[in-house]
Amino acid sequence: MDLNPIRVTILVNPDPFIHQFPLGVELLLQPLSTQTMLLSFHYINCQIIPSQNQRCYHHLRLSPLPLSSKTCRNPPLPLLSSSSAAVSTGSLVSDTPEEVEGDYYGFLTDKETESFNFDGSFESTELKRFGSQAVEVKELEELPEQWRRSKLAWLCKELPAHRSGTFIRVLNAQRKWIRQDDCTYIAVHCMRIRENDAAFRVYKWMMLQHWFRFDFALATKLADYIGKERKYLKCREIFDDIINQGLVPKESTFHILIVAYLSSSASSCLQEACIIYNQMIHLGSYKPRLSLHNYLFRALVSKAGSSCKHHLKQAEFIFHNLTTCGLKIHNDIYGGLIWLHSYQDDIDKERILSLRAEMEAVGIEESLDVLVSVLRACAKEGDVAEAERTWIKIISSNNKPPAQAFLCLMDVYSRVGKPMKCLEIFRVMQERISSNVVSYYKVVEVLCKAQEIELAESLMIEFINSGMKPLMPSFIAMMNMYANLSLHDKVESTFFWCLETCCPNRNVYNLYLNSLVQTENLAKAEQIFNQMFTDEAIGVNTRSCNTILRGYLACGQYAKAKQIYNFMCEKKYETESSLMEKLESILSLSQEEVQKSISLKLSKEQREILIGLLLGGLRVKIDEEKKSYAVHFVFRENSNTHSFLKRHIYNQFHEWLADKLPVDDNDRGNDIPCEFMTISHSYFKFYADQFWPQGIPSIPNLIHRWLTPRILAYWYMYGGYRTSSRDILLKLQSRKEDVPRIAKAFKAKSLNSRIKWKGRVFWVGFLGSHATEFWKLIEPFILSDLKASLEAGIESPSKGVSRLKNINFSSDSDTDGNTSYHSNDNCPPNLL
Repeated sequence: MDLNPIRVTILVNPDPFIHQFPLGVELLLQPLSTQTMLLSFHYINCQIIPSQNQRCYHHLRLSPLPLSSKTCRNPPLPLLSSSSAAVSTGSLVSDTPEEVEGDYYGFLTDKETESFNFDGSFESTELKRFGSQAVEVKELEELPEQWRRSKLAWLCKELPAHRSGTFIRVLNAQRKWIRQDDCTYIAVHCMRIRENDAAFRVYKWMMLQHWFRFDFALATKLADYIGKERKYLKCREIFDDIINQGLVPKESTFHILIVAYLSSSASSCLQEACIIYNQMIHLGSYKPRLSLHNYLFRALVSKAGSSCKHHLKQAEFIFHNLTTCGLKIHNDIYGGLIWLHSYQDDIDKERILSLRAEMEAVGIEESLDVLVSVLRACAKEGDVAEAERTWIKIISSNNKPPAQAFLCLMDVYSRVGKPMKCLEIFRVMQERISSNVVSYYKVVEVLCKAQEIELAESLMIEFINSGMKPLMPSFIAMMNMYANLSLHDKVESTFFWCLETCCPNRNVYNLYLNSLVQTENLAKAEQIFNQMFTDEAIGVNTRSCNTILRGYLACGQYAKAKQIYNFMCEKKYETESSLMEKLESILSLSQEEVQKSISLKLSKEQREILIGLLLGGLRVKIDEEKKSYAVHFVFRENSNTHSFLKRHIYNQFHEWLADKLPVDDNDRGNDIPCEFMTISHSYFKFYADQFWPQGIPSIPNLIHRWLTPRILAYWYMYGGYRTSSRDILLKLQSRKEDVPRIAKAFKAKSLNSRIKWKGRVFWVGFLGSHATEFWKLIEPFILSDLKASLEAGIESPSKGVSRLKNINFSSDSDTDGNTSYHSNDNCPPNLL
């Protein structure tokens, strides 16, 4: 039976406020048989004029296929509404270069890795949309001059096709005749055809002209359109322009900018979203929609409790706004607030009780998460009676008790000095849900604090035999117990036991070093200290230096004590007051003056490390008013490479840092923040002038003299990536005209590379055997703990780097339309 093909055309208009939207879908239904049909999709040009009764299907999402014609370069997102704020964060991450630059992800090494669980009903169902800002522009037909109409039409057609450099040159060529109304028409036209980046460039160019008058309507419309594409940096620029004019942005601009910030996974975006939210209420006197309250609240409690407990004040502010506006408060708002309160260092018991009372008053049943949060708060307060009542509620519910509930109950009994009860709970946990790593940590820690040596040792052996890892926290607890009991021989045996089963950290070494000093085994203590000093993954800190200084002073080795003290002054390590008094009294006898401070100076190693990081994307912050310069270190949260590197950099530049961690926190690498800054110093002016002149990334003219193996190694560790085919890529942020300079520098060192432009950054590729040569050159300067992973390319790339699979380094022309620079023409056919 012959079947004729059926052609169906569907017009979709996800935005009723935009009258011109070149998107259509044409379906060709070609029957292959009575059971199967072939569907082919392609785009068509059309103009959609919405009628009053037109029904919009906002839930439709069409994924465009590659087009030969440029009908719709940027498929638009629907206009943001209250419902748009309810979309999950993962679905809102943009692929624009703006978002990729600040792409940081959550890497949680803390024991407390559970996050608050929201139920499916938390998403808002508001559908009311914001009205579109009207911009008054004349149509071309209304312009009296024919030449002006022709030139504007030509610019509207030509400008969206050009990149930034050519774009600006074309506009500069029109300065003699073009005025504000003309530029406004071009910007509005670009927004109509969804070329919002082009509209933004026109807007920024307008602001530099002598005839510019600020147009609130244009700025609002452009900010809304840019924000819908999740380009929060550009949207924030326009937002700040409105504020700087002494005007208050519209509610839609606040709303869209907040959602744009929340749609990014960058670490600083949540804080910026909270700032804009607070301004929306205090500055604009707006009442945000329910969905925006919910979306921001969800973002505040979406990570592990230990990392978002400082968001309590902001969460309470959102709750206050929901209450004062008379909006319906979802049960997860109550649960999330109690969950945040349970992670605070000082528990506000009365606030938790009042929230539970409110939940009961409105008829909301306490969920399992709420009960576990109450149990966690009881553990910190040592409230056994309330903890047991809560435990009975958890057991009586139909849900299986989570592991966190068992851990909190064990913590309650440990605080009141009942270690055997903790062990009993642990055994019950093993029977019901099987034990995990954190449960072993807890029970070993409790038994060690109670100094139950035999039980702690048997559980430690059981833990090791289970094959679970990591074991480090339990080894630390065991060594602390032996040290408190002055069992120094067992401290030593546990240290070597730890060396055999896992890779010790600085805390383990410090415990063993302290034990050796207490037993006056100074020769071995000196050996351990030197081992820590030379190992980049461990390093020394204030605690290590004070320990070895105490040993030298106790044994009368004053020359070595003075040497350690001078090193501590150089690194800005704080000397214990008792040691300082003893050191002053000893040196005063020899008529020597204690040097309490040393002028800061960058060492050769520090200079090379800094240049390598700057090439990888590190920034120097410049304060033009104060003429001060500071280095802003930023590391990715979810990167294993960056977690090791940040600790090493923190130790290397310790004396330069503006904010230093307490001594105990500095022993744990996961407590070092992913962002920290140096003090402002004139030494950094040179690096600012060379790498960030006028705030623009650049390659210094003398880069060919600076590319030492150490610089290349730190560039690779900070901004590099090894592909699955074992090629090496290095990220490079620079002006286009500077790129040949770096290619020639590599060529001069017999390193053959290719450079491609992707998004806002260049990528330097070492292919095949050239990658092997590059690795051999930098391997001696790679951190020892990172050599295996970086050589094999074990770590998965970030989202921004994973998009490089679209780049073909073997072609002479870039698929993105950018210039390709080659330092060698004999390269393998493909990088990826």
